[in-house]
Amino acid sequence: MATNDVPAAVAAQLDAARRVMQQADTLAALSASPDHIERCYLTEQHAQANQQVGQWMQDAGLTSHTDAVGNIVGVRDTGAPTLIIGSHLDTIPNAGRYDGILGVLCGVEMAAQLPDLPLSLEIIGFGEEEGVRFGTTLICSRGRAGIWDPAWADIEDADGVTVASAMQHFGLTVADVGSARPNKKIAGFLELHIEQGPVLEDLGLPVGVVTGIAGAKRFSASVTGQAGHAGTVPMNLRRDAVVGSAECIRLATELAVELNVVATVGRIEASPGAVNVIAGQATFSLDVRSIDDQAVDRFVDEWQRRVQQAMQAQGLTFELSMTHNAQAVQCAPHLQQAVAAAISELGIEAYHLPSGAGHDAMAMAHLTDVGMIFMRCKDGLSHHPDESVTVTDVAWGLATLKGSIENLARN
Repeated sequence: MATNDVPAAVAAQLDAARRVMQQADTLAALSASPDHIERCYLTEQHAQANQQVGQWMQDAGLTSHTDAVGNIVGVRDTGAPTLIIGSHLDTIPNAGRYDGILGVLCGVEMAAQLPDLPLSLEIIGFGEEEGVRFGTTLICSRGRAGIWDPAWADIEDADGVTVASAMQHFGLTVADVGSARPNKKIAGFLELHIEQGPVLEDLGLPVGVVTGIAGAKRFSASVTGQAGHAGTVPMNLRRDAVVGSAECIRLATELAVELNVVATVGRIEASPGAVNVIAGQATFSLDVRSIDDQAVDRFVDEWQRRVQQAMQAQGLTFELSMTHNAQAVQCAPHLQQAVAAAISELGIEAYHLPSGAGHDAMAMAHLTDVGMIFMRCKDGLSHHPDESVTVTDVAWGLATLKGSIENLARN
């Protein structure tokens, strides 16, 4: 769809979309590296981003402050229930410039465009979502939702700096984290985010309605056999842990298709790891995701059954331990309806799709109903410096977000 063919409501957002993309460029320069984008929790760059976004919030007519866990928060209080809009400002190393950031900047833009909204409004730039510095994700949105884990205070980064120490250096204190949870009536949480996948682009649609966020379980798997000389042990007498691991991975892929989940092995290591030695042990990771938590559980149970049978036949042993467990989150029906209506009013199909990636909305679901808008990105590429969106697609995202907010306000 050419720029001059877009609906009037989208065309009206083109200047705002350019402004948002320029702001994203400004934030991209706030990086720990001169060569790529890298902005982590409780760092100098985090503080700089909060200061800059806080100023944009004030320019949009909001009162801004940094909360007790490091989020930058812009507020307009009308006395009515509060609609929260936001996403995260931190990045992975060598990141793109739109993942998370667009959701914050588009929220600030909505505050400027809707000064007479009957709802109270809160725009949040979460300080941590990616889990890069301390290895724990969603710290800031969990803190805002009131589900901060006290054990996080003692987690150390690669330099041995604890969360508690980093917070103190940032001007915060662990003792105050409970105050990050808002003490007011919440109308819901909306997050606009690039899709980070290829579905919308493949369908030729600029935006979509998110139905929910997939739950994920991660495991560390270990296959043990017998190390031996690569040249002297006949093939039929080998207990090769790598061969066994390959069968485990094949079974996982096969079963994932059967049960309609996604399963990924992202890491595999062999021991002793010499080119002329049969591996006596191999370990690999397994990440299993679905919008249906029961489907994940069915996969894990059946996969273990099939794997144990296969390993026994090969004279191998198999062990599995869980390393991560996040439950699926369903987007609230009335928020899905508000987003779908906004998209339909723009004259295109309101396509519903799940999110396979985690988002701040997962944590905010512990505080209030959540909804999400996906916006397409080029080739579905994310967590990569080539992450790309167009001005027109950002305008579609803004128009959808605005229509969704207005639909919620009317109801």
